[in-house]
Amino acid sequence: MTAPTKALTAHVPLDLADQVDALASRQKRSREWVIEQALAAWIEREEEWHRMTLEGLADVDAGRTIDHERVKAWAASLSTDNPLPLPTV
Repeated sequence: MTAPTKALTAHVPLDLADQVDALASRQKRSREWVIEQALAAWIEREEEWHRMTLEGLADVDAGRTIDHERVKAWAASLSTDNPLPLPTV
């Protein structure tokens, strides 16, 4: 059974449309399939970004943060012969 679908319309630059068509041709897939895959991957990435942002904000609210000066010192040490260990909470 196929999931219900809905047609979406978007105006994109011609060079992007040409890239989609070329990719579809190389993969022997439809333009619609390529766009659906790209849109699904983008939404998944954005959802993960949102989840991680909320997780980070919860850490801040709970006081689970690392002092900025410790992070700067760690970052500066990375190019030395004796890098500092990764700072932890």
